Amino acid sequence: MSMVLFRQVPVTSPVHSLWAGTKMISVFLLSVVLMLRPSWLTIGIMVVFLVAIGIAARLPLNTVPRVPWALWALAAVGALLSLPAGTAAALAFLQAFALGLVLVAASFVIAWTTPMSEIAPALSTLGAPLRKLRLPVDEWAVVVALMLRSLPLLLDEIRVLRAARKLRPKDRLLERAADAALIDILTAAMAVANRRAGELGEAITARGGTGQLTAHPSAPTRRDAYALAVVVAVCAGILLLDWVI
Repeated sequence: MSMVLFRQVPVTSPVHSLWAGTKMISVFLLSVVLMLRPSWLTIGIMVVFLVAIGIAARLPLNTVPRVPWALWALAAVGALLSLPAGTAAALAFLQAFALGLVLVAASFVIAWTTPMSEIAPALSTLGAPLRKLRLPVDEWAVVVALMLRSLPLLLDEIRVLRAARKLRPKDRLLERAADAALIDILTAAMAVANRRAGELGEAITARGGTGQLTAHPSAPTRRDAYALAVVVAVCAGILLLDWVI
């Protein structure tokens, strides 16, 4: 199964056509509701809502990454370690773990349905009121944009480094200490990161500087208002239902 992280899934859907700022506001509202009411009911409704968004966005099943077994093992160990404090403590730990997965999944939906070139302009637009406080909103947006664009490159380079390390002779790997092998990997990763950073800087300079990262003609439309209304209604319904129950 292929894994798609921090890359837009190339399909056409109503979710893809929404403004990037609308999706970020929606995820923020969902996160606030989860923080205020972190119950199993809230988490369950959020999961159903995210699945519905994924269906509306026409995301294929192979888009969803497989969670490493080590993460499930850590969750199980954490729950077992919480058992001496009582069943409620173990359930609270599992609840926090599920809450984190839902928040990560909501963030991934933005990456899967939004071009990375639209993130910085949306952040710049949303942070416009902060300019009155003389805060560097555009600089922050550029930093976020560069980080998001660099993450796929970093993941690809790490895969290449791991594959190159596996091709080395086994007897040589056995002779070297584990800490020395780790230092080699970290050194190679830093060298590759510096090279990639230099290439990215030259490309940005050739295209007119970082100002181009925040200059994008996208803006919210009427469909964004409808989408936000749906998200607000879902959040209000969750809070009301959780309060009643």
